[in-house]
Amino acid sequence: MEERIETTEARAKEVRPQVEKLVTLAKKQNLASFRILLSRLPKQSAEKLYYEIAPRYQERRGGYLRILKTVVRRKRDAAKKAVIEFV
Repeated sequence: MEERIETTEARAKEVRPQVEKLVTLAKKQNLASFRILLSRLPKQSAEKLYYEIAPRYQERRGGYLRILKTVVRRKRDAAKKAVIEFV
């Protein structure tokens, strides 16, 4: 929903392939793909992905997300932080 989040580097690397597959599915712009999105995501998120985000990437073949590593580390366990966002 935010199109950009700050999280740990490991979580960002884990989330990226899953979200990119959902964007590829949403790019098909048919009823079947929309229903699959609804089954995997909350309604509001599925609608935003299908109606707003996917049309932006119709001409793009892949690589919809970018991971920017930051210098900041989390205080309690020193985990590396990163920002994951749509390109």
